[in-house]
Amino acid sequence: MIRIGTRASVLARTQSQMIADALGAPAELVFISTEGDVNLAPLERIGGTGVFVSAVRDALLDGRVDLVVHSMKDLPTAPAPGITLVAVPPREDPRDVLCARDGLALSELPQGARVGTGSARRAAQLLAARPDLEITGLRGNIDTRLSKIGELDAVVLAAAGLSRAGRAEQVTEYLDPEVMLPAAAQGALAIECRSDDLDSVAARLAAGLDDPTTRARTVAERAFLSRLEAGCTAPVGALAEVTSGELHLRGLAISRDGVVRFAGQRVGDFGDAAEVGAQLAEQLLDDGAGVVLTRG
Repeated sequence: MIRIGTRASVLARTQSQMIADALGAPAELVFISTEGDVNLAPLERIGGTGVFVSAVRDALLDGRVDLVVHSMKDLPTAPAPGITLVAVPPREDPRDVLCARDGLALSELPQGARVGTGSARRAAQLLAARPDLEITGLRGNIDTRLSKIGELDAVVLAAAGLSRAGRAEQVTEYLDPEVMLPAAAQGALAIECRSDDLDSVAARLAAGLDDPTTRARTVAERAFLSRLEAGCTAPVGALAEVTSGELHLRGLAISRDGVVRFAGQRVGDFGDAAEVGAQLAEQLLDDGAGVVLTRG
């Protein structure tokens, strides 16, 4: 029996069960509580990067599980000693979505509408598009956040999570990346195993789920994030797409009030994904993007 470590939220269970079903061998989910699950303070206050990941990785290194599944956007960009990213399955829709009362779109929200999000990246881009909005901090699982609609005029979530959790009918608008550039690796999953266990049945079956295009896209986006030295809670967005063997990467660093933004694009070879990401980050840093990252 292959043991798959995962957080216990509805979304995490659903994503991990998808992987378990795809392995083609008997598998069971092992639920692990993380700091991000038990502490509902703002992510930046409790550390942000890694709060949904560390405990799950500890279970892998301790041998309690054979594989772990993460939402890739939660993963720190630094390598984890003793752990190998064995597969990046095909990506779900990376866009952010608006879930609003009365079926409203972003442009239709009333003046001064209250919109909930726990993401500095989303909040900054909302304010860039609609400076009149009142942004309200929001944490919790998908259903907890959706339940706030009514008390709030709208909430912003990831399309992938809603789709996987069977909540896509709640979406009132899919936000164009020109308006809301997603988080690096949003919509992608990461399957990890122990580096000394790559020949195991679990690792070999998991490796068969790897999608080279999704891996290249996420490598570029995460290299961009890493070079900026920005964690998963920073007001930074990135989205790569592959067309005819070429990698097209868009990146954004934005001040938290949405007023100052640094954006750019880079095109490179599919096989040079990490270099494309690093080069775009250097381009933005040369333009002065460090100021919005250091000011927070």
